Amino acid sequence: MTISADQVNQIVWNHHHDPFEVLGAHQIEQDGKAMTVIRAYQPNAEAVSVISPIDRKEYPMQSVHNPHFFECVIDTTELANYQLKIKEGEHERVVYDSYAFRSPKLTDFDLQLFGEGNHHRIYEKLGAHITEVNGVKGVYFAVWAPNARNVSILGDFNHWDGRKHQMRKGHTGVWELFIPDIGPGEHYKYEVKNWEGHIYEKSDPYGYQQEVRPKTASIVVDLDSYTWNDQEWMEKRRHTDPLTQPISVYECHLGSWIHAAAAEPAKLPNGETEPVVQVSELRPDARFLTYRELADRLVSYVKDLGYTHIEMLPVAEHPFDGSWGYQVTGFFAPTSRYGSAEDFMYFVDKCHENGIGVIVDWVPGHFPKDGHGLAFFDGTHLYEHPDPRKGEHKQWGTLVFDYGRNEVRNFLVSNALFWFEKYHIDGFRVDAVASMVYLNYLRPDGEWVANQYGGVEYIEAADFLRQVNHLIFGYYPGVLCIAEESTAWPMVTWPTYVGGLGFNLKWNMGWMHDMLDYFEMDPWFRQFHQNNVTFSIWYHHSENYMLALSHDEVVHCKSNMLGKMPGDDWQKFANVRALFAYMFTHPGKKTMFMGMEFPQWGEWDVWGDLEWHLLQHDAHQGMKRFFRDVNHLYCSQPALYEQDCNEEGFQWIDCNDNNHSVVSFIRRAKDGKDFVVAVCNFTPQPHSHYRIGVPEPGFYTEIFNSDAGNYGGSNMGNLGGKWTDDWYYHDHPQSLDLCLPPLGILVFKLDKEKTLAMLQESEDVEAVEAETVSKA
Repeated sequence: MTISADQVNQIVWNHHHDPFEVLGAHQIEQDGKAMTVIRAYQPNAEAVSVISPIDRKEYPMQSVHNPHFFECVIDTTELANYQLKIKEGEHERVVYDSYAFRSPKLTDFDLQLFGEGNHHRIYEKLGAHITEVNGVKGVYFAVWAPNARNVSILGDFNHWDGRKHQMRKGHTGVWELFIPDIGPGEHYKYEVKNWEGHIYEKSDPYGYQQEVRPKTASIVVDLDSYTWNDQEWMEKRRHTDPLTQPISVYECHLGSWIHAAAAEPAKLPNGETEPVVQVSELRPDARFLTYRELADRLVSYVKDLGYTHIEMLPVAEHPFDGSWGYQVTGFFAPTSRYGSAEDFMYFVDKCHENGIGVIVDWVPGHFPKDGHGLAFFDGTHLYEHPDPRKGEHKQWGTLVFDYGRNEVRNFLVSNALFWFEKYHIDGFRVDAVASMVYLNYLRPDGEWVANQYGGVEYIEAADFLRQVNHLIFGYYPGVLCIAEESTAWPMVTWPTYVGGLGFNLKWNMGWMHDMLDYFEMDPWFRQFHQNNVTFSIWYHHSENYMLALSHDEVVHCKSNMLGKMPGDDWQKFANVRALFAYMFTHPGKKTMFMGMEFPQWGEWDVWGDLEWHLLQHDAHQGMKRFFRDVNHLYCSQPALYEQDCNEEGFQWIDCNDNNHSVVSFIRRAKDGKDFVVAVCNFTPQPHSHYRIGVPEPGFYTEIFNSDAGNYGGSNMGNLGGKWTDDWYYHDHPQSLDLCLPPLGILVFKLDKEKTLAMLQESEDVEAVEAETVSKA
């Protein structure tokens, strides 16, 4: 079998879609005898020989048509796992030949499922995977680039020369190659050449780790080497309905919670110490904490404050710190800013050890245009929709996924499942859902295209969300999938089988806007806007809501919470306590952004730290105590969380006293006799002898008072509780005569033991009196 010059040139110029047709070992017949011809292309080699795996005999190869294309014929057919001895100048090396390993890892069934959009673990096949073929260890690479003319693997192992490891294209557009003798820690990229000859160097879309920015290479990682210790947590989660549990979320941006000094050594798992990633050129004196350091400092901090979950702004790899993580280039890679993939596993494991769930912001709505990322991946619009009216967010400078393409949808579906499977996370907050489901989102007239029915709904995107939510809850019961959805799209948290999008929680953006508008007013004007406080109750049970005061509310000149509030400093702090106390007694799960627990004065700065120095002041320490106690109140009272999503969980006592800007209501647990009463005074005017109706007689203990002196309040209250009066009020047979503190929220609970003891004592007194009367 004679090789032609044209075949050699296709390899030399990297134009061959299947280099296995030319390179490697091929059976031939010569003089009526079966023999093997071995061909190799080694661009920098002066001489190459084949080493037989049987007797280690060397067979020199000859140059054919090109000084670096080598060939030899060997009188045998038993040459599995042969090696090449390559001489390059003064250096010699012996390697296994990639083109001796012809068996693909992807089966026809894998490719069929991928083409249908239904391969839920395609991340185990595409990307870079440490494996063993025919007893030889190495890394198997596979990448989807159907419109590329050629794809090669670049890496330290081949001096970033795309000619050395040319990949083979399958009939579905997946390119693959096994490279022996390499393993974990290798840096690599794909060199993608389009039909015009333009070359793109791309990170691996399914890569498990990337270099620290500004570098962009992917890194080979073994994700199965970590030993998890959270089996008990995972089993308990599987049998728990989160909607009936307390959920209080501490939203955090890992890179700006707190930094370490650049000179301070980082905590590494092997006991070594070395500085890690500096924050930026703006902060040369600081470095990021590692995932392991955050596991020690952040987790204990959040646990002490009583939060049930930590929500992290996107931890998937992103090139620009200032994007907060929302412009993702490595969807399968935890950002290397804070350490390795295994370090992130340690962080999650530590959270679970301390009884804290982990929620990660997930961004399936768009991706940036960075050259090493998904944009124009194979020289065509592969991951993004080709029509810019559907495929681009011009205001954000990002591209939109083509949700109608099965392989793209499969990429996102498997990515969602990947984070739950490999990193044991407990939930997603899905970013910018409205931007996905509306074709005209932030698009002027003429710059968007209607769906096939003439509407504004992006039907394929909505179907994708239904698919991914259906699978998440099918595979991982007990987890959360939270929609950041700011419109009136119906049934966001309804099950997919009735046409809902299938989330189990949705941010209540209406409540957030109403309350911030209300609290920014001078308290005198609040009497005219009582509906801001009450309106959310009309619809609170129409979806499963989460009340969120997030990072978006403390950036872009919106001020932080204290800065939003009217009045002097005392009133500002009291207003913040009133806002959050009302939030924690209002139906819905809770999310608040880091720094609100002090609270700090300045806006959130992604380049800096939280204003930790404020904790030296009593007012800020008092606020921290307030948040510890309000979390304890919330988590200890089933009435405040068990029926968050049910109409039966809330009952107004009085919502009409706008003259005093006071509302009062009852929250009930599933056991209707387990209830708490909340009374909210939203003005700085205290009220004595303020009467509210209550459903049962007895002693009502004041279990929480946002105006407590321990928090920095005026310490006005009800001396621990009040007995009811037999006075019909607010449609209830009993009532309480209360003292309402300024800008204060009071929570009362019927003390059944004390009430029962008093009733028994009363009955005993009546019995004695009756006996005395009878004797007389």
